[in-house]
Amino acid sequence: MPAPFDLNDDSVVVVIGSGAGGGTLSNELAQKGVKVVCLEAGPRIENQDFVNDEWAAFSQLSWLDKRTTSGSWRVATDFPGLPAWIVKAVGGSTVHWAGASLRFQDHEFKARTTYGDIAGASLLDWPLTLAEMEPWYAKAEDKMGTTRTNNIPGLPGNNNFKVLEAGAKKIGYKEVHTGRMSINSEPRKGRGSCLQIGFCFQGCKSGAKWSTLYTEIPDGEATGNLEVRPDAQALTITHNDQGKVDGVVYAGKDGKQMKQKARVVCVAGNSIESPRLLLNSHSAKFPDGLANSSGQVGRNYMRHTTGSVYAIFAKPVHMYRGTTMAGIVQDEARHDTSRGFAGGYELETLALGVPFMAAFLNPGEWGRSFAEAMDAYDRMAGLWIVGEDMPQAKNAVTLHASDKDQFGQPVPNVNFDDHANDTAMRDHAFKQSSAIYEAVGAVKTFHTPPYPSTHNLGTNRMSENAKDGVVNKWGQAHDIPNLFVSDGSQFTTGGAENPTLTIVALAIRQADHIAGEMAKGNL
Repeated sequence: MPAPFDLNDDSVVVVIGSGAGGGTLSNELAQKGVKVVCLEAGPRIENQDFVNDEWAAFSQLSWLDKRTTSGSWRVATDFPGLPAWIVKAVGGSTVHWAGASLRFQDHEFKARTTYGDIAGASLLDWPLTLAEMEPWYAKAEDKMGTTRTNNIPGLPGNNNFKVLEAGAKKIGYKEVHTGRMSINSEPRKGRGSCLQIGFCFQGCKSGAKWSTLYTEIPDGEATGNLEVRPDAQALTITHNDQGKVDGVVYAGKDGKQMKQKARVVCVAGNSIESPRLLLNSHSAKFPDGLANSSGQVGRNYMRHTTGSVYAIFAKPVHMYRGTTMAGIVQDEARHDTSRGFAGGYELETLALGVPFMAAFLNPGEWGRSFAEAMDAYDRMAGLWIVGEDMPQAKNAVTLHASDKDQFGQPVPNVNFDDHANDTAMRDHAFKQSSAIYEAVGAVKTFHTPPYPSTHNLGTNRMSENAKDGVVNKWGQAHDIPNLFVSDGSQFTTGGAENPTLTIVALAIRQADHIAGEMAKGNL
C-alpha cells in the first residue's frame, strides 16, 4: 500500500469518484507511474461485507444524500428524493451494476447526423467515432472479462432467460443470447466464475462480476502510486489566478474540511454529482461554475428510456435464480423510423426480489391486481427496456435555491421530462415485450413505469465546439486544460446500450492522453 500523499503535494492527479470511470482512470494512471489521489465520498465496503438482502444492501450501498426532483417523469412522483439508484462507496456503481457490457453502434456516435433535427431535442454528434473507439473497447473488454469477447464463453441461461429466448424466437427475433456480461463465466485473472447467487445488485460476494472495488483499485494500489481516500466527499474544486485548477476541498468522515493540492483534477462522480460539483465551484473568475462558459454544465441529462415488463405463467419460473441480467434481445436496437421513433432499444432480463418487486411493480398501487401479481411471484418472468432517450436542454441538474446538504452545500435538483420520441419508443417496447411473453403462454403481463436508474448520462457533454458542450473528445474541459470529466456525464448522447463499457473504454483512453500530456509538460 502506498504511503499517504501529502495534502500539499501539488504533483498528484486528483480523481473524484472510484466507479467505472474514476476507478479505472486511477489504476491506468498509476500503472503509468502517475501519482494519484482518488477521493471517494462513501466508505470502503469489501466483498465479505456485502449483504444478500435487498433492503439491507440498499441502505448499505446507496447514495442517499438529499436530492430533489422536478418535471413530469414518474420518478418525481414515486421517488422524489431518489432520482437515481447509484452507490456511495468505493467502487461506485460498479458494485451495484448488473454487468451488461455492450459497444455503442456506429450511428449512435453520429446521432444528430443520423436522426436529423428532432423538435425539442438537443442532439449533437460525438466528437468521436466508433472506429476511434474500437481499440479502446477491445482493451476494456479484455480488462473486464466480457463474455462473448476474447474467446470467453457466454454465461449459462437461467429460467428467466429461457422464457425470454423462447418467446423472442417465436415472434421472429434473431439476436437473442445470454449477453455480453463482465461476469466471469470461467475463472479469470485470479477471480472465480459466477456462482449464480442472484444478488448482482447487492454486490457480488464471490467477486466474479467485474468491479473497480476489487480489480482496478487494488491493482493501482499495488503500484504504490495510488491512494484511495474513502469517506472523502469533494465539495469544491479550486483554481489559481491563471484559471487552472489547483486542488480539491473535501470533507472527511468527521466533517472536517481539507484541501488536496493537484496538478490535474478529474471529475468522476456520476451525472448528478459531477455537474453539481462544477456548479458549486463557482468563483469571481468563474461566476457560473467551472467549465461552464457554454452554460451547458448540468444540461442534457439522460437516463435511458426504460420501463419493465413482467409476465405471469401457469408454471413456476423462479426468475430470481441466477444472474439478475441473464440475457438480451438486440433486434430492436437498430435505427428504423418506420417504428415511429428515432434510435433503438435493448430488452434485457431483469429479476427483482420480493421486497423490491413490491416497491417497484407499480409504485403506490394496492388492491386486487397488485395482490394477484405478488401472489404469482414464483411464476413470473421479467425484463427491462433500455433505449436511447433524447437529450433535452431543459432536462438538467441544477443547484437547489434553498435546500442544503450535511456540508452546507446546495443540493442538486434533477429535472426531467420524457421527449415524445422516448414515449413512442417505450410504448413500442411494452407492446413487443408483451408479445414475447404471450407467444409462450403468459397468463398476464404488467407494464411498469421507469424506476430510478443507474444509467445517468450527459450533463457535461463532449462537443467539437466549446459553445455546444463542456469537454472535448478527451473529456478535457474546453475552458480549463487541467480539468477533466471521466464518467458518463461526458456522453454526448446515450445510445441504446448499457453505458459502463463505454465509460471504461473512455477512461483507459483518457489515462493514455493525460499521461502523455503530462510527460510532454502540457499539463
